[in-house]
Amino acid sequence: MKKIKYLLLISALLIPAGFASGQKKAPPKAVFAVLNDGKTLEPIAFIEDKKLKGIAEESGESEGKTDLVKTFYKPKAKYNLIFGGKTAGTATIVKDLADTECASNQAEISVLSSRVKPKGFLMALATNMVPKKTVKGIRQLPHWSERLEIEKLVMAEMKAKKVPIKNTGELRYHNLTKIDVDDDGKFEFVGTFWYNTGEKIRSLLFFIAEKDSAGKISIAFSNFDEIKEEDVMSGEIKTIDDGVYHELLLDMLDYDGDGTREIFTIKAGFEGSNFYAYKKENGQWTQVLETSNYHCGY
Repeated sequence: MKKIKYLLLISALLIPAGFASGQKKAPPKAVFAVLNDGKTLEPIAFIEDKKLKGIAEESGESEGKTDLVKTFYKPKAKYNLIFGGKTAGTATIVKDLADTECASNQAEISVLSSRVKPKGFLMALATNMVPKKTVKGIRQLPHWSERLEIEKLVMAEMKAKKVPIKNTGELRYHNLTKIDVDDDGKFEFVGTFWYNTGEKIRSLLFFIAEKDSAGKISIAFSNFDEIKEEDVMSGEIKTIDDGVYHELLLDMLDYDGDGTREIFTIKAGFEGSNFYAYKKENGQWTQVLETSNYHCGY
């Protein structure tokens, strides 16, 4: 199994050079995850020179270190709520959680949106950058026929990994979302499926699928993982069924301004959250960010 990796972090976080030196500049552009039914903000990455840099860094002494809480979590500070890759409302800081156990670099927020109400695995992003207003912002459930086609692809993908699945009815899932990263009318699908491989083992699949101009769907990128009970920190394999260790869609954001939105995901663990971002380059989906936000020891 691929081990879930967490960097040992501290709540003092790195801010780009120049900002922490005392110069009066606007805060750097940053991306946050909107979690816990839209009640919590968690840091993902800075946007520097059209690239992502993980906000949370390894613990240790470093120049330019400052307090993210004081910089971004001032009461009533507002951020653009991102859903479907476009502004869908605001996420307003209620208070920082600096004195809260296991949430020292997170914040309590209130979400105002006429378009989405975050709940469970229906999550979103927040940022102080301003996405283009022309974005269509498609994020919806796939048509039943698209879902059937995707389930067949998922089953084939799992069989290729020697998973003993016999039919699509045995598949389980946490998420399957239809999006359009570049507004070209050819949809993408982000999914998180799993299979109960045995009493003490689970097979997990995260994927990005694409639909071509002829209407055919294919899986363009996937991450497969096999989790055994002995590798689960809680010692209970059924914990996995609730979403722990599964990679799940947050939303998408065109952070570099090239007209194609990048896909952001989260993988929750027992000691914190892993965050990922995927960018389409030269027709291929590539992971451009892997960073972790440590909460506390389990």
